[in-house]
Amino acid sequence: MFRGELERFGLNDAQIDLCQKFYRLVIEQNRVMNLTTITEPHEFAIKHIIDSLSAWDEKIFQDVERIADIGTGAGFPAIPLKIFRPQIKFCLIDSLNKRVEFLKRVVAELELDGVEIFHGRAEELAKQKNFREQFDVVTSRAVARLNILAEYCLPFVKVGGKFIALKGKNFREELDEARAAIKILGGGEIIIREIKLPTLDDSRAVIYIDKKKSTPNKYPRRESVIRTKNWGMGN
Repeated sequence: MFRGELERFGLNDAQIDLCQKFYRLVIEQNRVMNLTTITEPHEFAIKHIIDSLSAWDEKIFQDVERIADIGTGAGFPAIPLKIFRPQIKFCLIDSLNKRVEFLKRVVAELELDGVEIFHGRAEELAKQKNFREQFDVVTSRAVARLNILAEYCLPFVKVGGKFIALKGKNFREELDEARAAIKILGGGEIIIREIKLPTLDDSRAVIYIDKKKSTPNKYPRRESVIRTKNWGMGN
């Protein structure tokens, strides 16, 4: 189906088989709920699976034991990353229960061990001690603009860990907009790695943000508050 592209990325036969099974489950579920507009196999492989795997960096992930994926949706980037590196434990969080139930089926049918799935809003779960600053890495893809996403995700990251955002063509504009928020939320060094996906001309990037200090307890706030407050004014 899309074996060639995934072989070039470094997946073995068993991992590619799992990706193909995941694809079939997404397409089947897509008939009854909106998971993705990308349904053609080759396009799915590139725009969903390889794009998810583009977050991987051996140096950054070498000591990572536990990752949270915020707003995981249909399971991106978490499920492809889990297939690629099965030894890492994953926590998938989404606010829509129908997606959570679908992901539970995916994890069961793909026989993925070490995956927890939670239904809830990031701004609420991040206030709970079982989630706050409990993860080595937090990932998120296509959920919100980076200034909002940073406030959702950085509270989950351990001090010394990383928040990884997979962003599209406006990544530089979003990063400039989010720098003040990142600093207040405990973020430190920021690394941008531009990504070129096979056969695509559009620009995108993976943004790696170090967690330098604890996030102040008032964050994250409700989305309506985040959208109306100006970080540059110290809110």
